Amino acid sequence: MPTYQYACNDCGEQLEVVQKFSDDALTVCPACEGNLRKVFSAVGIVFKGSGFYRTDNRSSSASTTAATTPSKPAETKSGSGESSTPAPTPAPAAASS
Repeated sequence: MPTYQYACNDCGEQLEVVQKFSDDALTVCPACEGNLRKVFSAVGIVFKGSGFYRTDNRSSSASTTAATTPSKPAETKSGSGESSTPAPTPAPAAASS
């Protein structure tokens, strides 16, 4: 059963109550008979087991960095001031069937 937090609007009293989902919310403060309100806060979640992290399916980090980084052909500069451009790569031959 979940634990709910309540705070009194009048006296500031804070309390935690274990209730069923089907139970009605508390509305009266047990200390001063004032109005109660539910307090909502962040829930801590812990993921256990495999399959929750990015690295669970990867075999090695070296293979992923090589696959995502495009390789550049090496450029050489000549000393005569000419601009050098890399040689064009030949187009792949069509497969015959």
